[in-house]
Amino acid sequence: MHTENFPSSLAFDLIAASLTVPAAKSDALKKGKAIFAFTLTNKAKETESWYLDLKTTGTVGKGLAPEGAKPDVVLSLSDDDFQGLIDGKAAAQKLFMAGKLKIRGDVMKATRAEGVLKSARAGGKAKL
Repeated sequence: MHTENFPSSLAFDLIAASLTVPAAKSDALKKGKAIFAFTLTNKAKETESWYLDLKTTGTVGKGLAPEGAKPDVVLSLSDDDFQGLIDGKAAAQKLFMAGKLKIRGDVMKATRAEGVLKSARAGGKAKL
């Protein structure tokens, strides 16, 4: 799923890898209970989207949602800011307040996304 033009997209590979562990997948589904879509914009102003289906399948993919489904929440931000979230150097709430993170859909479910990203960071061990 990693796309060269979006360096932070490597995080989606880490999240997908962590969801191959049955206990981690079960925990993510219990905590997530939503389909999270991330639309990233790179320095060239190109956009790409990835989703985390933590509602039904516990999968990661490209696009806004799995076929036949709709995302519960869409988080739009720059590739650099997403990298900051993954690295733990930025907080979603601060990015939102600064206008760097836009949220469409269920804002309450959006608050769960940061926990999912923290789990990916813990599972990834190495810095992205």
